[in-house]
Amino acid sequence: MKGELTGGCLCGSVRYVLKEGMRLAPYACHCTDCQKRTGTAFSEHMLFAEKDIEVEGALDTAEYTQPSGAKSTIYGCGTCKARIYAVNDRRAGFASLRCGTLDVSSDIVPAAHVWVKSKQPWILIPKDSKTMETQPSSTEEWVSLVGLA
Repeated sequence: MKGELTGGCLCGSVRYVLKEGMRLAPYACHCTDCQKRTGTAFSEHMLFAEKDIEVEGALDTAEYTQPSGAKSTIYGCGTCKARIYAVNDRRAGFASLRCGTLDVSSDIVPAAHVWVKSKQPWILIPKDSKTMETQPSSTEEWVSLVGLA
């Protein structure tokens, strides 16, 4: 996950470049919010410095208050509604990229799995994977769990 990364939405109306910079290794989230938002068992994310993303195309936004009370702003394609990234008010300057939007998403190997207490029972997490019942509560805890990319 080093170097410049590129990606975009399903229909191609939105493209982005994630410049080399401060980013954490990708992780899999098994929370019920991600399950509902994606319509599947989990999602893959990568925290990055928001200043490092350059987006071309029309984004729309939606706001959501997470169970923790954090207020999230979700950015996605205005045409196909694919979610690209989100920011929340508890991690100023950072954003969470939806890794499935990367051009080479097959290179993603989660450094950790969070919210495993709500994962689907048929999902098997490799025995040597780092896991957490919920999620880290601070940037320092995120870095400790997943590491820098």
